[in-house]
Amino acid sequence: MQANLEWYRVFYWTAKTGSLSRAAEQLYITQPAVSHTIKQLEAKLGGPLFLRSVKGVTLTTEGQVLYRYIEQAFSFMEVGERRIAEMHSLLSGEINIGASDTLCKHFLMPYLERFHAGYPGIRIRVTNRTTPETVALLKDGKIDLGIVHLPASDSLVSFRESMPLQDCLVGGKAYADSEAARQGLKLEELHKHPLLLLERGSSTRRFLDEYADAHGAKLSPELELGSTDLLAQFARSGFGLAFLIRSYAADELAAGELVEIPLHPPIPSRSIGIATLRGAPLSAAAKQFAELLP
Repeated sequence: MQANLEWYRVFYWTAKTGSLSRAAEQLYITQPAVSHTIKQLEAKLGGPLFLRSVKGVTLTTEGQVLYRYIEQAFSFMEVGERRIAEMHSLLSGEINIGASDTLCKHFLMPYLERFHAGYPGIRIRVTNRTTPETVALLKDGKIDLGIVHLPASDSLVSFRESMPLQDCLVGGKAYADSEAARQGLKLEELHKHPLLLLERGSSTRRFLDEYADAHGAKLSPELELGSTDLLAQFARSGFGLAFLIRSYAADELAAGELVEIPLHPPIPSRSIGIATLRGAPLSAAAKQFAELLP
């Protein structure tokens, strides 16, 4: 800017009130300070901005031109302040969340519904990505927080454990009376059955591969699919055994559409995580939503 912002503030209130003394009262400064500031601004801009009289001051032609722009600028500043106040009171704003399709469906949705009902003025944007992709979006500043499957790690990201999860091995109705369902399967025997797994690149696939590696086994899928919903559908249709999160498949297990196959050794438990950028403050809306999550 060509002049000190405070000069324009003094100019604005002098023009608005038409009086040096009333401008001084509005700004909590002395009348001589107002007069001195106006003279500084006039000297900077190269000409008079006010016509003085015993009744007060009126704008010159040049002053009228400047006032139109200054009035607009201060109006925008006031609007900006109101918008910030509204955002802090959660009357408006935006929240950007990253989560996989599976986490949206089985975990996130009821919390989104509750938040939207409580704060309808907040715009919610959800980007569906795998856990590694969600972490990358978070580090790039594309989202405020991520809902991810743990374990996950990154030096720039903070992970808070949320809901616990338990993976399990399932098959279709054909396995209902099988020896595998009654006695379970040893991990090293899994290769005797057609296996359905998520495609590589997801945190779930990495977790299961690491589980098998830790016990000297290797998971060799006959089919690799892009979502847990597809895994469940293919398992129900008799294409083979699949790893699913037990709570996500609870209805199908209860209905007998899927049958759990005990696995030895059992798969370790894990959890959903709330990922935020380490050291970066959350917006008022994102903070409120994060506090809503377990």
